[in-house]
Amino acid sequence: MKKIIYGESNFQKIKINNDYFYVDKTEFIETVENLNESFVIFLRPRRFGKSLFLSTLQYYYDENSKNEFEAMFCDTYIGKNPTPLKNSFRILFFEFSGINIDNGVEGIHKGFRDNVSMAIHRYFSEYGYDKYIEKLNTLDSPTSLIKYFFEVAKNDSIYLLIDEYDQFANAILAYKMEDFLDIVGKGGFVRSFYKVLKSATQTGVVQKMFITGVTPITLDSLSSGFNIVSNISNTEQFNALAGFTQEEVNYSLENSIYEICSNIDKEELLAKIKEWYNGYLFNMEANERIYNATLVNYFISKYDMKRCKIPTKMLDSNVASDYKAIMKLFNIGDSERNYKVLEELIENNSITGEIKDRYDLNQDFTRDDFITLIYSMGFITIKEHIFGEEFEFTIPNYVIKILYFNYFAIELKKRNNLEIDRDIKSLLRDLALGKIEPFNTQLSLVIKTLSNRDHYGFREKHFQVITLSLLSFASFTSSTLNQSLTTSTLIFYS
Repeated sequence: MKKIIYGESNFQKIKINNDYFYVDKTEFIETVENLNESFVIFLRPRRFGKSLFLSTLQYYYDENSKNEFEAMFCDTYIGKNPTPLKNSFRILFFEFSGINIDNGVEGIHKGFRDNVSMAIHRYFSEYGYDKYIEKLNTLDSPTSLIKYFFEVAKNDSIYLLIDEYDQFANAILAYKMEDFLDIVGKGGFVRSFYKVLKSATQTGVVQKMFITGVTPITLDSLSSGFNIVSNISNTEQFNALAGFTQEEVNYSLENSIYEICSNIDKEELLAKIKEWYNGYLFNMEANERIYNATLVNYFISKYDMKRCKIPTKMLDSNVASDYKAIMKLFNIGDSERNYKVLEELIENNSITGEIKDRYDLNQDFTRDDFITLIYSMGFITIKEHIFGEEFEFTIPNYVIKILYFNYFAIELKKRNNLEIDRDIKSLLRDLALGKIEPFNTQLSLVIKTLSNRDHYGFREKHFQVITLSLLSFASFTSSTLNQSLTTSTLIFYS
């Protein structure tokens, strides 16, 4: 069996020796190229496979990859149907996901500057501009670096790629709005940097541009200086650009788990994967819902091939850490109103609202702004169109439900000064052994400590939210969770 692509986003490494099992997304290269737009941005939740597609663009269009084109693309759609622009550009590739925000604006400025410098250094090395590299160390701002770059490469034909354009900005926004506006708003070094990029598109040196990210917040803040990109994120034809379709999941399973464990209940296995990782829809007219590709690959990589058993942990801890960090954005604007939106979502499994095209963080951050934010991050997805620009949204899958419950557990504990006197894992262990009283006792103590306001209109769904929130402190499988919830609910209402 070939290696599963998990934690690897370098297309050349994946394809050059053909050691990895690859789900072909190269048909989208042709689709992007056929657009009337030359400069596009594509937003998806974290861990959906955006970086791998960007790497695919890099090696498809790079003039330096001509000699390896056949080795990398021979068995792909685009290799069999090449476009006129293959291997016709020089690639300038910025990657902004690793910038440390711990040292505030000054530290972010340094991190951003260093990332820009490294990208330019790589470009100069690869395309014969070695004599210009030394001066990079003398330039102390991202804007001066990118201006210098375009002075040197002014006659080149460049395809500009930017991965995770908003990661560092979202992180700082979650902590301090003033710092975010300082770096991204008018006069900020990030906006100045993008203004130079815009100028380069007007002179013709930057011919094409593809940007990836998670939310449109940073882009909207840059709009006055960088209004050239077309957002293709919510268009029907790009619904499945990142993530896996059902056909792609079936293909992946046939060439991995089913190949070794041929006698397992395939329908049961697929139902489990669908419950945990499927459910995303990015355009109402799209034909099908999308799986989180990274989590599907995680499942396959952790599957016990020797015993033909599913992984004990269905949620990748790396993905959980990503989303927990992003959850800090829940405090943007009116945090109490945001909390009520999430509470409504948990109780009813749906909310209604609009997907906004633009934010203005100098104005009030509205309910629909918050709905757009959590939609962009993958915490909700489109369920159905209601009327006009209004949609009904729902939680896409079990992974996101667990993350919500964990958030509510933390909020309940913080808001009500809850004391949990037993380790939740030990309570769950007792439940698994049939000892239900310790968990019931702990849950009763928690409910008693809740305020009268929280008890007002207390319903079964509220109780389920509290129960699931408590359970989220431990690692568990869905069967354990559902069994515990059912048992505890019966005890409480008896």
